[in-house]
Order: sequence, then structure tokens, then C-alpha cells
Amino acid sequence: MHAEKDMAAGPATVDVCIIGDAKPGPLELGRADALNARTQQYLEVAGLLDEILPIGLKCNTSSTFAEGEFKSRQNAWWVGLEHALHKNFLMIGQPVIEDMLTSKLDGLVRFNEQVVSVTEYVDSVQVATQSGSKVRSRYAVGADGTRSLVRKQIGASFTGEKPEMKWAVLDTFIETDFPLCPEIITFQHDGQSRVSWIPRERGMCRFYVLLEGQVTQALAEDSIRKHLAPHTVAFKKTEWYSTYDVKERIASTFISKDGGGRIILAGDAAHVHSVNGGQGLNTGMSDAFSLAWRLATAIKAKNLLQPGALKKVIRSYDTERRNTARDVIDVAARLVRDTVQTAKQYVSTIEKNAAYITGMGVTYSEFGSPLVKASEHGIWKAGNRCPDMVLSKSDGKSDGKSDGKKTRLYTEATYGKFIVLQIGANATATTTLGLSDMAVPYSIHPQADTTDAPTRGSHSDGETAVHTYTADWVSEDDDGFYVVVRPDMYLGYVGRDVEEVKQYLGELYTS
Repeated sequence: MHAEKDMAAGPATVDVCIIGDAKPGPLELGRADALNARTQQYLEVAGLLDEILPIGLKCNTSSTFAEGEFKSRQNAWWVGLEHALHKNFLMIGQPVIEDMLTSKLDGLVRFNEQVVSVTEYVDSVQVATQSGSKVRSRYAVGADGTRSLVRKQIGASFTGEKPEMKWAVLDTFIETDFPLCPEIITFQHDGQSRVSWIPRERGMCRFYVLLEGQVTQALAEDSIRKHLAPHTVAFKKTEWYSTYDVKERIASTFISKDGGGRIILAGDAAHVHSVNGGQGLNTGMSDAFSLAWRLATAIKAKNLLQPGALKKVIRSYDTERRNTARDVIDVAARLVRDTVQTAKQYVSTIEKNAAYITGMGVTYSEFGSPLVKASEHGIWKAGNRCPDMVLSKSDGKSDGKSDGKKTRLYTEATYGKFIVLQIGANATATTTLGLSDMAVPYSIHPQADTTDAPTRGSHSDGETAVHTYTADWVSEDDDGFYVVVRPDMYLGYVGRDVEEVKQYLGELYTS
């Protein structure tokens, strides 16, 4: 990887080469089936969500069915989400996501290439492929799956458990007299909940079926018929059938050279677990959004970093994401083991672990990350996701009044830079903090505030613009406070002292 344009011109961008494995193109069938709320937020900030929203199916209700009737419907963990727009799974196949991302990358993905070696040097990494190609880069990310060559080459172990459970998975179109509904349905038969029905785009159905002994498509279909009884079901067209063994493993490190190297693991190469709860693709996407800004910073902003800050930025990925992966594995493990319990117990386990099912409760606050400074103010807590707050845009006039146009923080944010929120009537609307290349200031005033001050409209002092808004959730009685929002939309620091903000950013970047 190497620099492409100046940091001051906008979010950090770098040149990349993606070696897309030996397959001829993007995935065409199967694999993951849903984006949770947090992944949808990531894609929104990256400007990628609008393209796929009309294709997917929104689903935020889990049902249980047993003895020929629905026993319960529940969605409190979704509808109860605060400060979020997308309170649902977006049911959409991984092939749609891969196709969209491949088109955006516009020729950067090299298919029909198999990596055969990864060699790390002091200042670079060299990747060699089976065709004889060699790619030299500053960093290399191994996202090459559970059998990861990259993981083996950095000497990371991959340990965990392998429960003796085997599942069949079908993407199929059916004819049935079962009352169709856009809900995730857990079916109970003989006291166990071995079949789940996931609604999908295009009217397709995804079934997960836990079987014992021999596992075949015919046996899976028979099990589905038993669980849906007394309703009938006919399988008209099955696009994809597969089986999988449950594995629960995590790499001993996500970064080469005990956290100090240039080769980094992400996705299934770093962690693998049951598909229960929709954690696989979503956790991998979270790895990517957590890592991309760090690598862009390491490459584009290397000369702006304080001595020792580069290691802090990169190592914190391992600290945050490896601890999160352990938690995800634990959640998926509880879910998969409860499939041999009643549907009621299975759904209860989902509710208890909703923070990870939705992705919105994943926090880095307890991991000791050097990029999280323990602090909080009301709903704002360092290490937690940034709330997606409703804002009113300023009309830019000298009186600073809102023009009434509503927007949201995640709509306004752009992936790649820190954001410093200056919240309250008396928060100092400093524009630069001496770090205009790395941090963008947002000033948010009370809705009724009519202070006639130049800080009230979006403006520039010659170095960087202040993005100015009003909001009815900002108290007129609050003297003001500051929130440092990291590029991955997690909070790094919250407090009332602007000097603390400067210190947080100043420990990373030179002014």
C-alpha cells in the first residue's frame, strides 16, 4: 500500500490490492444472510447502504412455533434500541454484498489468484501468488478464512472447541400453506428447536436444520416438514444447499510479531464460530471498519503521529477486536447449544445476548484499549458506539437559527477522520485543536439557542470548517461538553474540558 493523496484534502485514502482467492469472481450463492444494525450504520457512514436497502428485507421480530401454532412473538431487543435508525436485521445474501463491494472497488480485486506465501520485512510485506505475481505493500491483511495460510505463516495458533453438531443449510423457494411472515421463526418439535426459518430477499427462504447422524438435503427437507406440521411445504427450487460443522476458535494474536508487525488477521482467519445469531459476516465487517482507518492513518498520517503512537493505533485493533471476538464466540456458543432446548429457551438466550445480536451493544470500554480514555457524560460513554442523534441543520445565516431541516449524525459523518463534537450553548467552538488534518469539529447547540455568534453557521477560520447544528436533545442548562468520535464511530473520550480533548488527540498526533 502507498499514499494516494494528501491527508488535508479529505479522509485518508490508500492504494490497495485485494487478492480475491482462487475463485473466479464474487460469491454467487449462499453464505451469510443478514446485516445487523451496527453493520448497517458502518455502511451508511461509508456511503454504501442506500444501494442495498431496497434489495434487502427488514426483519426485527423472532417467533416461536410448536404443536401447530405460534407460541410467541418478541422484538423488544430491536424496537428498544435507542439512538439508532435501523432497528432491524437487513436480510440480504452475502453474494449481493460481495457484488456491491466488488463493483465499488472497480478492478482492485484480483480473482483466480491463490496466495502461496507472505513474507514480512522491516518496512513492508511481500505476497506471492501461485501465478508468480508478487505484491509489495506496507501492510497485509489476511482475511483468507478458517484455513488461513496467512495465520499459519505468522505462527498464530487457532484454538477452541468443536461441538459435535452438524447443520444443513438451504436457500430455497417453497410453496406452503404456512402463514408467511417477515419474521425469524424458531420451530420446536419433540421439545427441541432444531429448525430455524429466515426470510430473505426475492421471496427466498433460508432454513437452518440441526440433524444427527447422516446429513443430507432430503433428510433436512423431511425435518422441515415435521417442524412445520400440520402445515404442508413443497420445495420448488433450492438455489443452495450446504452443511457445516460448528467450530469455535480464535487466533492467539491478530497481528504478527506479537502485535508489533505488519501482517494482520481479520474475519474468519482470526475467529470462527457458529452461524447462530448472524455473527459471522457482521463481525468480519466490524473488523474491517475497525482496521481500515488505522491502516490509512499508519500510511497517510505517519509523519503526523507522535513517537510511539503508530504502535498504539495498530496494537489497539488486536486489543479491541480479539476481546470482542471472544465475546462473540461465547454468544454464538450459547445459542447453538440451546437449539436442543425448547424454542422459548432459545429465544430467551437471544434476548439476553441482544447486544451482540444487534451489534449495538458491543463496547470496548472494559478492554483497556489505549484509544479509549475512561469517561462519560449522560448517554455518551468512551468505548461505546456513538449514538446516532437527530440534528437540525443551520441555515448558515448570521443569526445561526436552524432552517428546520432534520438530519442525523451518521448521515453527516464521513468515514476516515476523528470527529470532535462540541455540545451545548457554551461549548467553545474551536475549529482546529491544532489538528485540522485529523479531526473535524461539529458544534451542536440547543434548539432554542439564538446566540448571535459567528460559530452558529457552518464556517471556516481558514484552517477547517466547523459543522454547526442545533438539536432539541441539547439542554439549555448544560454548559457544554466535548465528545471525541473515532473514525469507526466509537467514542474515545467524553468530558467538559477542551484541554482533555487536545490531550487525547495530542497523544496520537503532532499539531
